[in-house]
Amino acid sequence: MPPVTIYSKSYCPYCHSAKDLLRRKGVEFQEVDVTTDRAGQAEMASRAQGRTTVPQIFIGERHVGGCDDLYALDRAGKLDPLLAA
Repeated sequence: MPPVTIYSKSYCPYCHSAKDLLRRKGVEFQEVDVTTDRAGQAEMASRAQGRTTVPQIFIGERHVGGCDDLYALDRAGKLDPLLAA
């Protein structure tokens, strides 16, 4: 399984929802809390092609997007193959 990284903020309901989906799938992930971390926010924006909203989710080096994107991949049956690669 490729490493999964999620950039999040502590008060973000979309971040919590995305992490819940990953946990339900048994995925271990690295969380980068950018609530007060300007360097982390800059790193996230750089990796996410300028996107500054949270969450921003990466599977390996692939940028998946945010919470809605993660759920859309799951509904389309494309999330599990990404996680299994």
